[in-house]
Amino acid sequence: MPTSSTPKPRGRHFFANPGPTNIPDSVLRAMDRGSIDFNDPEFVEVYEAAFAGVKRVLRTNQHVFMYNASGHGAWEASLTNLLSPGDTILVLESGYFSDEWAAMARSHGLEVRLIEADWRRGVDIADVGKALATDTEHAIKAVCVVHNETATGMMLPLPAIRDAIDAASHPALFLVDTISSLGSLEFRMDDWKIDCVVGGSQKGLMLPTGMSFTGVSDKALAAHRQAKLHRFYFDWTMMEKRAQKSFIGTIPVNIFYGLRESVRLLDEEGIDNVTARHSRLAEATRRAVKVWAGNNGPQLFCLTPDRYSDSVTAILMPEGFNGDALRKTVRERFNVSLGGGLGKLGGKIFRIGHLGDLNEPMLLGALTAIEMALRIDGIPHGRGGVEAAMAFLAGE
Repeated sequence: MPTSSTPKPRGRHFFANPGPTNIPDSVLRAMDRGSIDFNDPEFVEVYEAAFAGVKRVLRTNQHVFMYNASGHGAWEASLTNLLSPGDTILVLESGYFSDEWAAMARSHGLEVRLIEADWRRGVDIADVGKALATDTEHAIKAVCVVHNETATGMMLPLPAIRDAIDAASHPALFLVDTISSLGSLEFRMDDWKIDCVVGGSQKGLMLPTGMSFTGVSDKALAAHRQAKLHRFYFDWTMMEKRAQKSFIGTIPVNIFYGLRESVRLLDEEGIDNVTARHSRLAEATRRAVKVWAGNNGPQLFCLTPDRYSDSVTAILMPEGFNGDALRKTVRERFNVSLGGGLGKLGGKIFRIGHLGDLNEPMLLGALTAIEMALRIDGIPHGRGGVEAAMAFLAGE
């Protein structure tokens, strides 16, 4: 038989993408089963256990609604269930995904006030307070924040934003996208008084893409009763009338077996230990990049150290070099998948995902492939980034 001129890479595919993420073998095995009626008592038990687990990860005792949709579906659910035509929302700019959420809101006839920010530094929290304090007529109905901006590798401090809302004595709802932070970074829905949480299956929950959810506070559910935006598939009122309290239509039964197992894995490790593991692996990654930055090499895109993401690191390429070309070398030579730049960052950066089912050898394999590709592609960089990561992880 004829053979390809470019042989398929051998060995296990290293997936260092910021989403979707690696799916643990036990989660894959849990989903590997035949169909079952979603009203069957056996499945109802699985469903309820998975729901309770998601509430533990959210750290909430309030409400959760789930959908057959990616995170964009949960975004739409948050807007259409809580707002009315012509309402105003305040969006904190953090990168590609904050802009996408704002664009979705405009498409629904909402007015968006954007607190603009340098994508490398993030918003000034004082500007949030000013925007709310000057809104004396309380036109702003919701403050929308992407907790962890996957496109830029930046985390925004939710407690500080909550404090700014409270200091202004503003009644706006607090809406937070946790798609690339939940199950990876510290998150406390009830303690931080978050009214609506947007989450997805394919990142910290270590599942396939295709299911998303919203955590909803009592305050938000009360606001929902007055909201007038059109909705059907994502309508919480309709969902409340269903026995399962979610899903307009068929429930994805197999993914719930996987969700029960993924939550079990998080419980087994302990959510605080999960957060600490992500922090450790993220710091190792950053130490490697800081070494590579020598000799005018690639550097951390985020310039605000206390906002570094612990689930994804975005890396800015030197002038004249393309991040997608580097990713191509890493993928074709070493069977390692990295994330690319989104929107206006296309080709300018590459991204390392270090979230979900990940340990030290897996991360070091990806970092080693990148350092070899930097040499192969003739990209200026400081030597020894992987060694710096190893030294940190070894406690040296």
